[in-house]
Amino acid sequence: MRWNSPFASRIRSVLRLLPVIAFVLMLPLMAAHAQQAAPATPAAPAAAAPAAAAPATAAPAAPPACGGKVLTKCTPDSGDSAWMLASVALVLMMTVPGLGLFYGGMVRKKNVGDTVMTSFFITCLVTVLWAVCNYSFAFRAGTPFIGGLDRAFLQGILSDVSNNTGNPNSLAPTIPETVYMCFQMTFAIITPALIAGSFAERMKFSSMCVFIALWATIVYAPVAHWVWGPDGFLNSSNDAATIKVLDFAGGTVVHINSGVAGLMTALMLGKRKDSGPAHNVVLTFIGASLLWVGWFGFNAGSAVSAGMQAGMAMTVTQIATAMAGLTWMVVEWALRGKPTVIGICSGAVAGLVAITPASGFVGPVGALVIGGAAGVICYWGATGLKHAFGYDDALDAFGVHAVGGITGALLTGVFAIQEYGGTPGLIEGNAMQVLNQAEGILIVLVYDAIVTLVLLKVIDVIMGLRVEEEVERDGLDLALHGEIVQ
Repeated sequence: MRWNSPFASRIRSVLRLLPVIAFVLMLPLMAAHAQQAAPATPAAPAAAAPAAAAPATAAPAAPPACGGKVLTKCTPDSGDSAWMLASVALVLMMTVPGLGLFYGGMVRKKNVGDTVMTSFFITCLVTVLWAVCNYSFAFRAGTPFIGGLDRAFLQGILSDVSNNTGNPNSLAPTIPETVYMCFQMTFAIITPALIAGSFAERMKFSSMCVFIALWATIVYAPVAHWVWGPDGFLNSSNDAATIKVLDFAGGTVVHINSGVAGLMTALMLGKRKDSGPAHNVVLTFIGASLLWVGWFGFNAGSAVSAGMQAGMAMTVTQIATAMAGLTWMVVEWALRGKPTVIGICSGAVAGLVAITPASGFVGPVGALVIGGAAGVICYWGATGLKHAFGYDDALDAFGVHAVGGITGALLTGVFAIQEYGGTPGLIEGNAMQVLNQAEGILIVLVYDAIVTLVLLKVIDVIMGLRVEEEVERDGLDLALHGEIVQ
């Protein structure tokens, strides 16, 4: 390189500036050193000091931090509250737009409007019901089977803020009850929305409205109270619980519950007159991606704190989801000759479902096993099981959510690690936990199936469940909503 070249000239200019730059950078250090070395200035004598100084008034003690046994007159943790506010947004995103797009891409074009509107309508309806009574039924103390009505219309919920107290629910002591209520509301929203995957393309919109309102109140709220309510008889955090079921983020409450209801709905409605391939796999891909991202709020948010358990829940969620997506793809490739977008997306959702009950209790190895099992078992649930029994679970609400939820709930009892979640599983010598998980699954399954069938039968007698044949043939969008999706 020639020293008189333009490049060399720039180097020389930079070198000349180095002393100036160094001097500027040293100024703060020199000032700090001078301040430390300066002798202390003697205090000036007080002028006309009184003979006796008045005693200092002690500052009032700050309220303790919420947590453990400190649940009243305490200060909620701002970090936990910030994380939970973000989790509320993430989980709401799972239903609108996530689930709406995921389901909307898999139906035929003539029914996509009805499908996405169903998700949006359920979001609105369940929000109102949650504020009116269902939050109180699910998460306030009452009996082991149903909560009380002390938070009907959310009365008194601001008392925790005005009194500097945290959430009186021992599951979430470090955040305001308003935040906890909103977080659990998003779970209550997505659970009935998942059922729509079973009855897509053939259920009356009016009948769906009535069914979801009743199901959210009579099925979801009680089951949520059993498993998560402060005095629920299946709540592992309740010392007086009859059966201690581990369900960190909703394998039983959300996925088995919605999947079984979906199967009952599919059986009551019967098969579609005709069906076709997914109309837009890109919509399904976008929806699945939003579900994956939102699920971090779903699982890691269920720690209701920004701590180590939330970090592990996020870690195992990512691992299990990726493992299930890969497993489903490999199985589909081997059996059908081609890997599909719908397949790998469905596999990822199956992994998300299966890791949900386990996410706060298992480690990375357990996540790999649960994800792999979900990929295989849910693929069978969405293909072999459905074809063997001949029911038309349109978008595999039962095959993915119920089958995946059962798989994850049982394997939670196997791979639970005491160090992570406080309860050991089978691999740490606690075989009874597997039995607890199985009993919890059976109780929820039976109650859900019976009550859902009764609700559907009553609605069918009064107003009918299924659209007319010509409406189904022409598409629900135009006939029920007067719209055509381009």
